[in-house]
Parts: sequence; structure tokens; C-alpha cells
Amino acid sequence: MTDTLDRTAPPAAYRAAVDLAAVREQWGDLLAAIEQAPAAEWPPRDARDFDRPAPIDDEHQADAIGRMPLVLREHPAPLNLDALDAALAVEEALFDVADAIAEVVQRPIRTVPVPTYGNPDATMPDQDDAADPARWHYQAQTSPGSRGYGLHWAAVWLEGRALDEQAGDLFTQVPARTLDDLARVASLARRRVERALGRDGRTIALDRPCPWCGDALTGRTQPGGEPSVSCMRGEACTAPVLLDRGRRIWRGADLVGLWAALDAAKRREQPAA
Repeated sequence: MTDTLDRTAPPAAYRAAVDLAAVREQWGDLLAAIEQAPAAEWPPRDARDFDRPAPIDDEHQADAIGRMPLVLREHPAPLNLDALDAALAVEEALFDVADAIAEVVQRPIRTVPVPTYGNPDATMPDQDDAADPARWHYQAQTSPGSRGYGLHWAAVWLEGRALDEQAGDLFTQVPARTLDDLARVASLARRRVERALGRDGRTIALDRPCPWCGDALTGRTQPGGEPSVSCMRGEACTAPVLLDRGRRIWRGADLVGLWAALDAAKRREQPAA
């Protein structure tokens, strides 16, 4: 996402758009994490579950088609309260800032004349203008408004406002001070999502040795980057992965093979029943 953003945008606008993209790109992972028991600090959830998607029960199968896991729903017994708290807080923060920005930059709904007998100047809201898909709709007692579409849509809408994407005369440019507020909210939201997923940048000594050489393994995460594991033995390690700066390093799909090898080694050590 970040490679396609307009790098000529004001710095605050670009930062906000990058952070909003990171939030929505990880949103499905965060919602899936709510239904999984908290893990140890390592491995991060995306690597641990690389080869097995989160299960979806029959009750929510219909929700899974098309929109899930992009929409936060009720969780009567969540397994991971930290993930749920993060999702609720981030969702509310982005919804609130979208409301605030819409108040500043969004044109009110136009009216059209509907002259009646005795009132030739009568008007009514223009239904086509009200239904404009680019418009942000406020929450009301009888409707969730645009909040009903979930955080993913809110993040997309906010990115558009940050980068001043055109939609006829529906929006004016976001003022600099409001843009700074949006950048701050987006940054905090991204950090909270990545912290809940264990992707906020850390180095962890794994509690299991390398299955190929027996030396120590170190796991690393970087904000916005993919997790990796490195073997401390260096080139002498016979693991079937490439060398990187003198270390055998697992990234991406290679991590699946590492987790499988670690699991197999653990099972071999267990006494037979």
C-alpha cells in the first residue's frame, strides 16, 4: 500500500495514510486473534498461524462471506481480551476522528425544490446526494451510519481525506491542524494493533534450539515488517534456508518449515506413552 501512496502529499498526510493502511491491512489478523488464546511473546501470530487459517463456526459462516473478518462483532467469550480491547479502542478512535473530519470538510446534503400548494419554496434533501458512496454518514439512534461498514471502510475514507482525493465538490481540503490530529490518531492506532499482534519490534531468545544444529535461535519483529528467526551458529548450520549476513534466517513461508521442525523435535523428546 505504501508504495502506491502519493509521496508528494504533505508529511502529516503521508504519515497518516501509511499508518491507516497498516491498520486496515492488519485488521483481519487482529479480529482473528480475538478468537485465539493469547500466545507467548514469540512467535508473532501471523507467523505461528501462517499455514492454518482461523476457524469460523457455522453460526457466523454467513458473516464470513465477503465482509468477515473485517467487521468487529460481538464476542460473548473472547479468548484474547488484549486483542479485543485493542480492536474496540482502535475502531472507536478512527470512527470518532472520521466524524470530526466530516464535520469540517464534508458538504451538507443538497436540497431540491418540491413546491407544494401554498408553499412554492418547499425543499427536501436530495436523495442522490445523500446516497453518495463517498459521503461519511454520522451515527444516529436509528442507524450506525458509516460505522456499520466497519473499521476497514473508515480507514479507507480517512486515507482519502488525508490525501485530498477528489469527489466532486463533496469535500474541502483537511486543515493542517486537523491533519496533524488525524496523523496522531492513526499512529497510535497502528501501534496498538501491532502491539496486540506482537509486531511492535522486539528480539526474543526462543526457548527451543535449532532443529538442524542445536544452536540458539533468536526471533525478531519490526514494526511494519515481517518476523524472522535466525540461528546463531552461522554458516555452519545446515538448515535449508538462505544465509543473510552470516546467519541462517527464516522469513515468510520458510517459518512454516521451522515451526514444523521445532514441533517434530519436541515430539521426539517426549517419552512414549
